[in-house]
Amino acid sequence: MAVVTAIVGTVVAVGGGLIAAHQEGQAAKGFANDANGRAAEIRSIEANRQAVPNPFANFEDVSSMAEDLSGMMSNPYLNLGVATQAAEFQAEEADIALANTLDTLRSSGASAGGATALARAALESKKGVSATIEKQEADNSKLAARGEESLQAAKVGEATRLQNVQMSEAQRMQEAEAQGIDYEFKGEEDRTMQQLNRLAGQQQQSEANAAQANANQNAAYGGIVSGVGGILGGFSDRRLKKNIKSIGVSDSGLKIYSFEYIDKNLGDGIFQGVMSDEIPQEAVIPFDGYDLVDYSRIDVEFKKIA
Repeated sequence: MAVVTAIVGTVVAVGGGLIAAHQEGQAAKGFANDANGRAAEIRSIEANRQAVPNPFANFEDVSSMAEDLSGMMSNPYLNLGVATQAAEFQAEEADIALANTLDTLRSSGASAGGATALARAALESKKGVSATIEKQEADNSKLAARGEESLQAAKVGEATRLQNVQMSEAQRMQEAEAQGIDYEFKGEEDRTMQQLNRLAGQQQQSEANAAQANANQNAAYGGIVSGVGGILGGFSDRRLKKNIKSIGVSDSGLKIYSFEYIDKNLGDGIFQGVMSDEIPQEAVIPFDGYDLVDYSRIDVEFKKIA
């Protein structure tokens, strides 16, 4: 009775262990699928990642905006003339003065010496006036030339300033465009990297969960083997074994074999036992589609031999 109770308890424990192992196996598959899904998303994002742009691709040479301003320049002193009005006026006045003096001499009966003296005095007076006028004309011409020189310099300076502004603004706009392209690329790249990092973290977590579930499943299988080994001797179904070799016969005529489990979770190493399809069926316990053997009912010992 105690043996039967122990067998029943063992079968119940095995059943619970198999259920736990199955659940952990399903969980491991689910976590593995999650990890594979995250990996597929990562591959898709990387495959469709934006191309790295050249922010300077649209830069243009703005040197053509620079103009030759030499045509605006001239020599304001080139065409300065000689002031001749004063000399002409002086000659004219001299002639008038002489004519007037002669008329006076004729009418007064004065001597020729007096006429000459008067003419000379009149001429000297006119010379002073003529020199003053000539000096003013020369000064005016110089002032006009200097004014023109200053005006030309101002025009050239303003034209140069406007030209520099245009070129500087064109360059600034190109640099702003390049910075804008670079800013958009970095923004999108940062967002993509955040997404990739998040998916990679989820993938790693799923892989860790799958590994833990597999470890739990292995532990459950190990518990099954440990619980069964003492009384039932573990799974003795031929379909679960490999490298099966006959090594002897029991006193009752049962064949004894050495074998390994195909699934290492059921037992790792070389074991000794029987094949469930070669022993009396009252010692066979069907479970979850496979056979367990109650070794307490036969004269063969189940044990690990290597």
